[in-house]
Amino acid sequence: MNHRPVGTSRPLRAFATAFGMALLLGGCATAGDPRDPLEPLNRGIYQFNDAVDKALLKPVASGYRTVVPEVVRTGVNNFFSNIGDILIAANNLLQLKVPEALSDVGRVAVNSTIGIFGLFDPATSMGLEKHNEDFGQTLGRWGVGSGPYLVLPLLGPSSVRDGMGRVVDAHYDPLINSMHDVEERNRVLALRIIDARSRLLDAEKVLDEAALDPYAFVRDAYLQRRLSQVYDGKPPREEDEENGDTAPQAPAPGPHGEAPAATLSPAPQPRAAASLLPDSLTADSVSGLSDAAPATIGGADLATAQQLQLTQPGPALPPGWLSSAGRRCAAPC
Repeated sequence: MNHRPVGTSRPLRAFATAFGMALLLGGCATAGDPRDPLEPLNRGIYQFNDAVDKALLKPVASGYRTVVPEVVRTGVNNFFSNIGDILIAANNLLQLKVPEALSDVGRVAVNSTIGIFGLFDPATSMGLEKHNEDFGQTLGRWGVGSGPYLVLPLLGPSSVRDGMGRVVDAHYDPLINSMHDVEERNRVLALRIIDARSRLLDAEKVLDEAALDPYAFVRDAYLQRRLSQVYDGKPPREEDEENGDTAPQAPAPGPHGEAPAATLSPAPQPRAAASLLPDSLTADSVSGLSDAAPATIGGADLATAQQLQLTQPGPALPPGWLSSAGRRCAAPC
């Protein structure tokens, strides 16, 4: 009997089809935010993702965190993070960040041996920093613009550029490519989804209380984070309308020196620390696609949810440092 190895072509085609449909269905959509011309479509997908999350992902993740001890959950997280370092190393190399790529390779070597197949993370204590790179950032590094903001079904926030990057990252996902048994692969991918979602349970409280319009807040946080990542925490302040990555200046004082009013600028300038946020862990979508995708809180992926915590109320900030969703930013918005 002939055994045909299971590759990534079928799930990759499914992912690409979903990505293409999002683009085609939004072709006639219009909205006020120039970064989000597909806003009516995106909002509908965001609501769909949120409904799926509340019905399926959140209950399972809550049970997982209740039943599984924290030390075990940490080991699971470390295991998947170690596998992710392989793609991070490749993307650092494609961006000509050779020292960072060598550090990533060192992390994989140390954590896969001393760390017992990645269950522990001795590499961090040895000074090998955890980086955060993907092919979407690699495209941005070489001048590819972000394009319109997109919310992908079950996959969460993205953009045209980042969506293409996800297809490439999914195709070369070491976990998927190393497992040819369908049932075993699906079990591991399901665990990766549940693990990622369980770590969002606390962050979702931030999202629920963050703004009157969670969709706009998630969008702003995602775009802020991605802009910072592409430029390694030092994005240009001038607008670049051609590629869609913008970072406007802080509002000027009024004519009599009074504090400026809150701005509705749609593109907040990220602070450098945003680039140090933990990597957006990848997880298979609940639809059965076997490509890597971020676990979501409705439409918000893991790293975006963590980014929301940067904009929570804290020490007094200069007047006018407000996001378009009505919350204070960590830098001029």
